[in-house]
Amino acid sequence: MPRVGLTTERLTRAGAELADEVGFAQVTVSALAERFGVKVASLYSHVRNSQDLKTRIALLALEELADRAAEALAGRAGKDALVAFANVYRTYARQHPGRYAAAQLRLDPQTAAAGAGVRHAQMTRAILRGYDIPEPDQTHAVRLLGSVFHGYVSLELAGGFDHTPVAAEASWTWALDSLDTLLRERSAS
Repeated sequence: MPRVGLTTERLTRAGAELADEVGFAQVTVSALAERFGVKVASLYSHVRNSQDLKTRIALLALEELADRAAEALAGRAGKDALVAFANVYRTYARQHPGRYAAAQLRLDPQTAAAGAGVRHAQMTRAILRGYDIPEPDQTHAVRLLGSVFHGYVSLELAGGFDHTPVAAEASWTWALDSLDTLLRERSAS
C-alpha cells in the first residue's frame, strides 16, 4: 500500500530539489527515501528504481525549461528571440544546476519523443525561421546554438571563467552577438 502523502509527482519534485542541492549524479531512491524518512521499499510503488527517478527528473527539467523559454519568446523575433532563449537556459542552469544536468540525460527515443525536448527543438527552429535559414543549414544551426549555449553554461558552472579579469557576462554577450551575426550572414547567402 502506498505511503500516505507520497506520490510519483511529489517524489520527482523532491528528487529535482535534491539534484539542485547535491548534484544530479548523487540522486538515488535511497537518498530520496532518507529525505522523506521512509524505507526505500516505500518508494518502489511510485518509482521503479533510481534510473526511473532520474528519467522523471529529466522530463520535469525539460518541461520547466520549455515553459520558461516559451514565455520568454512570446512576441520576440530575430536577435531579441535568440538572446531571450539563450538567457533562459543560462538562468535556469544557474538557479537549478542539478535539474539542468538532468535535462542532459540521454533518454530512450520513445521517452524523448513524448517529452518536452521536442518543444525545445521547435522553439529553436522558430527562432531560426526569423533568420530565414533553410534546411540542411537549419539543422546545423540548431546544433550550433545548443552546443554554444550548453558549452558556455557548463564551463561557467564549473568555474571555467573564474580565472580571468574579463567578466563572464561580457563574453556571453559577445558570443550571442557573434551568433546573431553568423545567422544573419547565413540567411543572406
